[in-house]
Amino acid sequence: MTWFTGVVVYLLVWWTVLFCILPIGTRPVSDSNPADGGWRGTPAATHLLRKAIATTIVAGIGWLGIFALVESDWLSFRSGTFALPAP
Repeated sequence: MTWFTGVVVYLLVWWTVLFCILPIGTRPVSDSNPADGGWRGTPAATHLLRKAIATTIVAGIGWLGIFALVESDWLSFRSGTFALPAP
């Protein structure tokens, strides 16, 4: 895996993990008034910095797993079970 591919894969994993972590721990505002800018279902406290840090850690662990899988011969299209037949 080249460095560019590694960065692209990390960003894809990071965004996917972010959307999985965003709803964790959110509680809707109990009394919201649309005239004041509030809306039913708006989270009372988002904790975005905490969620961004958790996303970075989980995405890093996931990226390491993907990197190990790509660099190993366990799942390879060049040799082994999934290899294309030689012409």
